[in-house]
Amino acid sequence: MLKLEHVSKTFNAGTVNEKKVLDDINLELNEGDFVTIIGGNGAGKSTLLNLISGLHPLDCGTIILDQENISLQPEYQRAKKIGRLFQDPMLGTAGDMQIIENLALAKRRGQHRGLAWGVDKKEKEEYYQLVKTLGLGLEDRLTSKVGLLSGGQRQALTLLMATLQKPKLLLLDEHTAALDPATSSKVLTLTKDIIAKQNLTALMVTHNMKDAIEVGNRLIMMYNGHIIYDVKGQEKQQLTVEDLLHKFEEASGEEFTNDRMLLG
Repeated sequence: MLKLEHVSKTFNAGTVNEKKVLDDINLELNEGDFVTIIGGNGAGKSTLLNLISGLHPLDCGTIILDQENISLQPEYQRAKKIGRLFQDPMLGTAGDMQIIENLALAKRRGQHRGLAWGVDKKEKEEYYQLVKTLGLGLEDRLTSKVGLLSGGQRQALTLLMATLQKPKLLLLDEHTAALDPATSSKVLTLTKDIIAKQNLTALMVTHNMKDAIEVGNRLIMMYNGHIIYDVKGQEKQQLTVEDLLHKFEEASGEEFTNDRMLLG
């Protein structure tokens, strides 16, 4: 479903602030793969997702999504095929619009718009039943402004919007990191349920090693712009946090010192 070949990215090239963030990345995901990505600060995790989504241009390399070369496509064209959640719950929704209006926008992603009523009666009922599956009581607040929702409610709604039109690929960039532990667990459970139900192909960046081990069928560790560890199947299921720390030290030659990830 996704193939990256020799992908590299350098910021501020030719200046004193030059930083090579990704260095000759090769990665292949099969349809239905749910891959978690971990690594310290500056490892290149978020940049990898930004390159796939089209937020930043490639320096070199190729990105193929569902057998289509999207390497030179602008972000808005890729958005028809890629759903994304960010760490900040405010980035995935329009706060001044109603819940139902946000859902209607997501439903029409990649489609031509015309002059007609935004949401008809049948569509309202569809959204009511859809939002009800979140278990947050938002189905009775469809006309509420999204800006009035909590961070967890907003992130759950963003997840629903990102998967309303089944994407070819779902990108999750530490989408539970800004939430309190209970809400984070709820959103992560919703994430797993939706991905499993729709058989989505997904990449999830996380700072939580325990979540990285327990979630998905494959785990990738990044360091200094490289993929240094790639594990899946039964081997992944048998991993512990201590195993990951050892693998990091073994592959990088350094001790893992990211307090945020260790505490997570």
